[in-house]
Amino acid sequence: MWMTRRNFTLIATMSAAAQPALSRGRSGVVTTVDQESEQGTLPRLEFRHVDVFSKELLSGNGLIVFASEHEVRPGMMQALTREMRQFESIFLKSTADPNVVKARVFTMEEELDFAGHPLLGAAAVLHQQRSPERQTASWTIELRQKTVPIVTTREKSWYRANMNQGTAEFGRTLSIEESRPFLQALNLKVMQIPQSLHLQQVSTGLPYLIVPISHGLENARIVQPGFESLLATVGAKFVYVLDVNRHEGRTWDNQGLVEDVATGSAAGPAGAYLVRQKLLQPGQELVLKQGRFVGRPSLLFVTVQDRGNGRLDVSVAGDVRLVARGQLGA
Repeated sequence: MWMTRRNFTLIATMSAAAQPALSRGRSGVVTTVDQESEQGTLPRLEFRHVDVFSKELLSGNGLIVFASEHEVRPGMMQALTREMRQFESIFLKSTADPNVVKARVFTMEEELDFAGHPLLGAAAVLHQQRSPERQTASWTIELRQKTVPIVTTREKSWYRANMNQGTAEFGRTLSIEESRPFLQALNLKVMQIPQSLHLQQVSTGLPYLIVPISHGLENARIVQPGFESLLATVGAKFVYVLDVNRHEGRTWDNQGLVEDVATGSAAGPAGAYLVRQKLLQPGQELVLKQGRFVGRPSLLFVTVQDRGNGRLDVSVAGDVRLVARGQLGA
């Protein structure tokens, strides 16, 4: 999960311009990062540092995008993510199609099957590296359990990336009595839940418990241990507290230690929830705010299309600033 940036020793150039192309990989490579590290060295690993969900420098949600000719094992991906101290890192591997990449996403604690801002940030990097002359480009990012199409557009000094998150899946809806343990764990009260609304599990790839409130977002936080186990009882991985009047949200790691700056994987479920509850019109762009409470104000743009028969298709977009480039290893 995202943490305050700490000093770390890297060979980095604080410029997003004139960067060399991402490595496309080579056949027959047998050396792995783990093997190199056991010998006290690392092979060369190019990386890009970007900020997602903001067109302002040093705002939004930070991300490290890795690409390597070498096979990188999961244990090393996890270790590198911890080293970088960003909320998440994404590792790209090329395919025969230059517009298609395979990817794996890690937080500080674990690998995720889906995430929002890493995909948008990676697509912006791909645009700059592989199609710098084009105004608009299309990409396909293949995760372990989900394939996500993304369109990127080059703006003045940033990129706009828009991903199709697919069809929202609606899980369990909680009664008021069932909601009480969750509200207590989040330092919230029943009176903060608007009439006719209920907590509900919603997913576009990563299941969130959406907690709708009318006020008091500044007081929300995880205050009880064992919150992850509580979420599991309703099929959710994380929680997203959503102020349905201000269109602003908050989420944390399940220990409540670190607040996320901007959460693309939660923005889609939040938008689908609002449309399902008739608080947002299908096709209307939702501008979702997040990050105010950690000093990194961010904007997430969500559009939900009603395809009929209860099917809601979700897209999430955000601006991306390219901040730094560098390399690990000799």
